[in-house]
Amino acid sequence: MILTVTPNPSLDRTYEVPALKRGEVLRASAERMDPGGKGVNVSRAVAAAGHRTVAVVPLGGAPGALVAQLLADQGIEVAPVPVAGHTRSNIAIAEPDGTLTKVNAPGPELTSDESETLLATVGAYSPAADWIACCGSLPRGLAPEWYAELVTRAHGAGARIALDTSGPSLLAALSARPDVVKPNADELAEAVGRPLATVGDAVKAAEELRGLGAGAVLASLGADGQLLVSAAGTWYATAPVDTVRSDVGAGDASLAGFLAAGGEGPEALAAAVAHGAAAVRLPGSEMPAPADLNPPAVTVTDDVPLDRVLSEQGSPR
Repeated sequence: MILTVTPNPSLDRTYEVPALKRGEVLRASAERMDPGGKGVNVSRAVAAAGHRTVAVVPLGGAPGALVAQLLADQGIEVAPVPVAGHTRSNIAIAEPDGTLTKVNAPGPELTSDESETLLATVGAYSPAADWIACCGSLPRGLAPEWYAELVTRAHGAGARIALDTSGPSLLAALSARPDVVKPNADELAEAVGRPLATVGDAVKAAEELRGLGAGAVLASLGADGQLLVSAAGTWYATAPVDTVRSDVGAGDASLAGFLAAGGEGPEALAAAVAHGAAAVRLPGSEMPAPADLNPPAVTVTDDVPLDRVLSEQGSPR
């Protein structure tokens, strides 16, 4: 069972338009509504792959109730934590060339009691979890050290932790020694405080995060593939993508594939890349099912092309 924790979930609405024109009335050619948030997306991808998952989410108001219903409709067990504020609603506008414009709401502010209830709910499910994926930004009311506390408590229950967050929350959690962290190129650059121009730069940055406490680093490099840097070795993987329809949730699908495949080694990296490549071909934040995957198209090597220039170079924010 893969347990996911999404401290700031959302109700996501995606509209496909011929072109985004500022100040004009736009008519969508398609629309969809999904439960959102990085951990929620991981649960959706795990469920689509046929594995059991439990989503721990603070939910409030009508949007929160709709998120819970949408998750249940997808066969996901929900462990809701009631909060006084309303779950946020986000909007994404997708253009035919793959350009995506997003408006993300801030979400509710959690009280100290709600924060503790959230931690306690994770603790109640931790003993049954093969992995706990802690994902996304922290809502107002939670300090950057909140993830570190969650990692410490989960390790105490014997669970393995995959952490997908950024900025101060990521840096604060490293001392608690999460088993895997999953930054993208910009988040990796931000964590080490310098730009990343090549795959070799990304490898060095990942090694620095390991030195600060991360057990392994699964780094998403966009169109340039993914890296896995761990005590067992370093691997680089790519897969061809002919058409990008939407990259919303692609990194979350990758993490789901990685964890569902065991969460370590080149086989898990290959599964991560296969899931990410499939996700970008789908509309909105739709998660790939097994029929969408093309594992033979993935190339994994330990002969990492250190001099390869990144087409989407990581920059600190």
